[in-house]
Amino acid sequence: MIKETIKDIILKFKSSNLEKKQKIYLTVSIGWILFIGYLTWWNGLKGLGLDKSFKWDEWFWFGVIPATAPYVFYFIWRNKKTD
Repeated sequence: MIKETIKDIILKFKSSNLEKKQKIYLTVSIGWILFIGYLTWWNGLKGLGLDKSFKWDEWFWFGVIPATAPYVFYFIWRNKKTD
């Protein structure tokens, strides 16, 4: 079920009419989220405390929010006449 959903998303992304610049921005955003997730996981393992769990709040605030904020601002401020 999850494999099929991911496969459908990837196929939509590949076959969509996105410009090359849009694909680059989307790839960088996903890469940023994954990179920050890795750093959060690594810092959790190497922390001095007893809690070695994944810090979801850090990943959300430093990974997801900065990667999605430009898209939110774009959709708010875009010129609707040219779209």
